[in-house]
Amino acid sequence: MPRRLPFLVARLIAFTAAASMAASAALAAYPDKPIRLVVPFAPGGGTDLIARTLGAGMSRELGQTVIIDNKPGAGTIIGTDAVAKSAPDGYTLVIATFAHAVNPSLQPKLPFDTEKAFAPVVLVGRGPNVLVVRADSPYRTVKDVIDAAKAKPGKLTYASQGNGTSAHLAGEMFTNLAKLQMTHVPYRGAGPAITDLLGGQVDMIFGTAAAVSTFVDSGKLRALAVTTPQRSPALKDVPAIAETVPGYVVESWYGLYAPAGTPADVIARLNAAAKKAAQTDDFKKKVESEGLVVTAGAPAELDMYVRAEEARWRKIVKENNVKPE
Repeated sequence: MPRRLPFLVARLIAFTAAASMAASAALAAYPDKPIRLVVPFAPGGGTDLIARTLGAGMSRELGQTVIIDNKPGAGTIIGTDAVAKSAPDGYTLVIATFAHAVNPSLQPKLPFDTEKAFAPVVLVGRGPNVLVVRADSPYRTVKDVIDAAKAKPGKLTYASQGNGTSAHLAGEMFTNLAKLQMTHVPYRGAGPAITDLLGGQVDMIFGTAAAVSTFVDSGKLRALAVTTPQRSPALKDVPAIAETVPGYVVESWYGLYAPAGTPADVIARLNAAAKKAAQTDDFKKKVESEGLVVTAGAPAELDMYVRAEEARWRKIVKENNVKPE
């Protein structure tokens, strides 16, 4: 047996070297097939627009198609869970939004651990939500909405792209701070929510700027106010809700995550591709006019931002006794 020891050691060294070379070769080839970007909302909303525009730019940078996979439902949990359970190989990503930071405190049981199931890739950008009504709505100011809601408690309705989303919590904060009652109507994405708003099934939506701006520009919807502390540079003539309801502030954001365990070099490649895609004239033209401020920094920026948002909203959800509907 002792005579075989050098031989076995040599075999082990050769095997390890071969495995290392194979891993390096595989990494160098990444990506060698299409990448799936999960959008946890129905097609047609602001998140879908951001994902498709970003995905097209990333495809050019990576030399592979980025396929958009809409998986709506359960306040983004269905699509997000699909990514949490995917192989950590860089071929499945999710575009996360406000709900990603709120669901841990809003939902009693999640099928994944938000802090441990994902690896941050990039914080794409941040922007306002916009309180909008139909063009023929009698409400022209935030005060009009408040007066009508107080006159008829629970009668006014506001749509959202799902429980726990920015549009939902924007409405919850509005009713809480303004001390009034309205009825929340959740949908499986901003697309169907806006369709029903246009059709008269609901009265308003605190929608993301990316989702509603086209309809505001076309005159189909009227923008009453933005949810950021001050007016948005892209919507200079639209007041902030905080001008009527002091202390009011809600912000939308978009970030990319991969499953936890995705190799650091793959994360770095994805981050570089997303940053370049987000800085293109095509991407900026489509999103900055809607109030989205492109950030596109290091993965740690997304991680720190979302941890801070989760802590902030955990306090708000608890203090206001916000429950999933």
